Amino acid sequence: MGIRSFVRRIEDMPDPFEERPRGETPPAQPMRFLLDQLGSYRTILIYAAILGTAVAVLELGLIWYAGRLVDLMANGPEGFWQEHGGEVILAAVLFLLLRPLTIAVNSALLFCGISTNMMPQVRWRAHRHMLGQPVNFFQSDFAGRLSNRVMNIGFAVEDSVFLGFEAFWQAGAFAIATLILLLGMDWRLALPLALWIALFVLFVVTFAPATKRASEKFNQVNSQTSGRIVDSYSNIETVKLFADARREEAYALSILRRLRLRFGVLMQLFAFQQSAMAAFNSAAMLMVIGPALWLWSSGALSIGEVAAAIAMALRLNTMTGWIMWMTIRTYEHFGVMAESLQSIAVKQTVTDVPNAPALKVDKGEIRVESVSHHYGKEAGGLDHVNLVIEGGQRVGLVGPSGAGKSSLVNLILRFRDIEDGRILIDGQDISGVRQDTLRGAIGMVTQDSSLLHRSVRANLLYGRPDATEEQMISAAKKAEAHDFILGLEDPKGRRGYNAHVGERGVKLSGGQRQRIALARVLLRDAPILVLDEATSALDSEVESVIQNALDSAMEGKTVIAIAHRLSTIAKMDRIIVMQNGRIVEDGTHDGLLEQGGLYAQFWSRQSGGFLSPETVV
Repeated sequence: MGIRSFVRRIEDMPDPFEERPRGETPPAQPMRFLLDQLGSYRTILIYAAILGTAVAVLELGLIWYAGRLVDLMANGPEGFWQEHGGEVILAAVLFLLLRPLTIAVNSALLFCGISTNMMPQVRWRAHRHMLGQPVNFFQSDFAGRLSNRVMNIGFAVEDSVFLGFEAFWQAGAFAIATLILLLGMDWRLALPLALWIALFVLFVVTFAPATKRASEKFNQVNSQTSGRIVDSYSNIETVKLFADARREEAYALSILRRLRLRFGVLMQLFAFQQSAMAAFNSAAMLMVIGPALWLWSSGALSIGEVAAAIAMALRLNTMTGWIMWMTIRTYEHFGVMAESLQSIAVKQTVTDVPNAPALKVDKGEIRVESVSHHYGKEAGGLDHVNLVIEGGQRVGLVGPSGAGKSSLVNLILRFRDIEDGRILIDGQDISGVRQDTLRGAIGMVTQDSSLLHRSVRANLLYGRPDATEEQMISAAKKAEAHDFILGLEDPKGRRGYNAHVGERGVKLSGGQRQRIALARVLLRDAPILVLDEATSALDSEVESVIQNALDSAMEGKTVIAIAHRLSTIAKMDRIIVMQNGRIVEDGTHDGLLEQGGLYAQFWSRQSGGFLSPETVV
């Protein structure tokens, strides 16, 4: 077996992307979260523990044999090679081959088996769980902070596990083996070292938690800093238009000042730690070398044993500072984990029931039965809404801002769970079917259709990955997008459908983004269509052409169209008027005008075809 294939086998021992049940909330405590991540690493951790112990013993054995050589050399060079040459050569070969091989395999286990897999595993599981959160979860926080927490916890867990074996396990094995070896020389040599080790461990476990708390507070502010900076960059046009430079700088500076204070506390702890370690290391040398010299002078130890004891003390001297630093670093990681888990270890509120079936759409009938949703409050939202939309019917939804139009659509899409009542599609309660199949049956175009920072092709195929090139281009042509897409070129020279559109599609105009979003929905060809001001970002000429495409796309589909421009929904089969979370009118355009109610008032008060936001109803 070659080295590469051996390393590959170690890398493949755990499966970082193994399938796990969806919707399971990760443990909120850092240690429990870390242990949960180690479930598939049992075999590799056992090997790492055995080899880590072997590395520590071999290192101590090297020191011990150096002391033995001193004793052998004390008798002079005469006859040395004749009496001890074979032993020395065997020891040299043993340490030359066995020690590097053991370290190499142990390093492969730690770097290739654990580190290679652990970081992407933690980030994947955290990201997968976050994707299952409802839309309002992301609307309530900075995208930069959420992504920062997902990225940070991956490194924190990976490095904590790595340090656990590469530092603490090996150091512990070395310390125990040292005590055993010194005990074999003379118990009076081992006793002071045991006392020193106990005091060192006590200091570490007392001091390190303060570092964890300081690290957690620092990382909270650090995530807020990332959130504010990303927020400024993501909305740079708004920043340029409405905020003067000093105001935006002050917004970032205030959080950076807090970050400096939190980081300063961490640095103070580190400075204290360095001073304390200097005292501990000096004490370690005295507590080993002093008794060793005294025992030598009384004839209880040989010169070689004294040399070995001094070498062990020197090795512990260098090791303790390293261990202290690694301990603080580990506690820092636990602080990072605790801070990150505030977002990651959150129970999903909109989940599929166990073994939920796929939604099967035949006619596309939507039935809303006494639905109420007040967003956890006593009022607002929807209040006992009853509505039946027959399959293939086109319905316009109108009303002033806050009337409940978007709330109703969001509940149909199951972006939130209903507080009371139920919604059925073709007789199937949407709370009992898989969410992906529910949303797969609904095509939606919103007023502000953001795009993924990927190619135009990737954006178009997002809702229908199996579509052919011809189908994709046909949908783009229907949406009047094909011609301008061919003229696109991004900074890396990618053209046409391969050009990347920038974050949220910022490299395109509002009308271009809207047309690509329309093409995406046309390509998806879902049986239910939701249009939320779908043509509001288009000029009149393009809107007229696309409206014809939409009319064609709506054939045979159940359609819900939200509009303030009432002329765009006047030809719908029905128009539903909402006010204060209730349906107050229901009928055709002509019928509602004849009634002389709210819809008639909206129509008469329009300016340029829009429902005025100042309309008093």
